[in-house]
Amino acid sequence: MARYQTIASLFKTTASLLAFAATAFALQTSPGFAFSSEAQQMCSGDAMRLCSSEIPDISRIRACMVQKKAQVSPGCRAVMDREAAAAAASRKREAAAQ
Repeated sequence: MARYQTIASLFKTTASLLAFAATAFALQTSPGFAFSSEAQQMCSGDAMRLCSSEIPDISRIRACMVQKKAQVSPGCRAVMDREAAAAAASRKREAAAQ
């Protein structure tokens, strides 16, 4: 019985780490761009489903999510679009200020 508890505990820990890594980095559109908790909530399942093979490589997770954007859930796609637009607007303001 202890062996099964150890395996279950290891699986739970690994799944938690993978979910965190995927959601923490999957939607990052630029190095300084922080995404919302809404993005984490809406896209973590998609990141795990579509891009789990890319973990822990941040740039590969990001590229995977962008490449497979047509396959993500509607809620995740909406968040990705909204946050990408906000990042683009921020870059535009920075460029205009220079």
